[in-house]
Amino acid sequence: MSSIAHTPAEHGALRVLTAGSVDDGKSTLIGRLLLDAQALMTDQLEALRRRSPDAQALELALLTDGLEAEREQGITIDVAYRPFSTPRRKFILADAPGHEQYTRNMVTAAAGSHVAVILVDLTKLDWTQHPVTLLPQTRRHALLAHRLGVPHLVFAVNKIDAVAEAARAFDAVEAALRAFAEQAGLALTAVVPISALRGDHVTRTRPDGWYRGPALLELLESLPVPQPSLQTPWRLAVQWVQRDGNGTGHQARVLWGRLASGRVRPGDEVEVAPSGLRARIAQVLHHGARTLEEGRAGQSVGIVLDRPVDVSRGDWLGAPGTLEAQRRFTATVAWLDTEPAVLGRRYWLRHGHRWVQGRLSAIEHRLDIDTLQPLPQQTLGVNDLGRVQVETAEPLPLQPLGAGGPEVGALIMVDPGTHRTSAALLVESGA
Repeated sequence: MSSIAHTPAEHGALRVLTAGSVDDGKSTLIGRLLLDAQALMTDQLEALRRRSPDAQALELALLTDGLEAEREQGITIDVAYRPFSTPRRKFILADAPGHEQYTRNMVTAAAGSHVAVILVDLTKLDWTQHPVTLLPQTRRHALLAHRLGVPHLVFAVNKIDAVAEAARAFDAVEAALRAFAEQAGLALTAVVPISALRGDHVTRTRPDGWYRGPALLELLESLPVPQPSLQTPWRLAVQWVQRDGNGTGHQARVLWGRLASGRVRPGDEVEVAPSGLRARIAQVLHHGARTLEEGRAGQSVGIVLDRPVDVSRGDWLGAPGTLEAQRRFTATVAWLDTEPAVLGRRYWLRHGHRWVQGRLSAIEHRLDIDTLQPLPQQTLGVNDLGRVQVETAEPLPLQPLGAGGPEVGALIMVDPGTHRTSAALLVESGA
């Protein structure tokens, strides 16, 4: 068994994304976790038995493949969320699509996840080849999870029950995964061999087996939930402006939002972006209008200012001098639309709760996911990763993703004609 030191569940609910290629076993893995962790209600279990072709071998993927189109095609299209808990902690599982056509849904799920479990199907790989060639979607999903700031990356090598020499096959694939992670600069947490169908090493390891590491669930129970930084300057994106009474006269307005970083107290000075107006904090409120002595990163709070200042939804509040707004920036881009990126075309950008117009002023390169080398490119197609320069019609208080967190350092790009999400943008630097 594993020597991992379990930590108490005060780390909070762990948001776990499962991803990988089509038919790698993502839905089956989640079904196995729910079944073995006794997280299914009696009626759910009975319904699963009725729907499974063989009552003695439950079709666990049916627990998450909820859409009729998914059941007909045998693939996951939408993101299925399933909460469950063990005595050690709570989990929220997200079963993301594996098909390239639905990569945008995987990006949506990854944006709020603490752990990405990338499944790797042993039966699809020639493990006798050295080095083993990984599937493009395995590499793409791992790169996307890393670029989107998912803190923990776990590769689950699935279907070890379907390979004659499972130990040798796993060793070869693990070596290829670790080499890829090192080359791509990925912070790899673990590589775990599993059989989602049979249950090997999912919730418990086999005492008579060749694998001596932790089971997947045991590993997930031990991972801490990253906490927002309290040491960096405070920032808050205004989501809602509450006006007491009829909002006229001297009635105070409450500026509600989630603290992206830092801590804030009554008496602190405030700067509003993009206007640059300044005031001081009169009150910090929590839900139910409860007064706080201090608001901390990760909390949703209401800010009451000491004087009337023009603030609207989409504005930012922060410590003076920390919300430098800019109109040009460089970003890593994950292009999600079937319509290719068009240089110079205008798109809608969402940053925090603010919508502004912007355009692609330059496409620096496309990343070759096989060689990890940048390739000169004038356009980007669906599922391409690359680097672009963007100009916006209005200044935005941007910071690199690693420095400011996803609230400050990430944007989405929307096609104004089709209203489809065209891309996810991850800020690297101001231009």
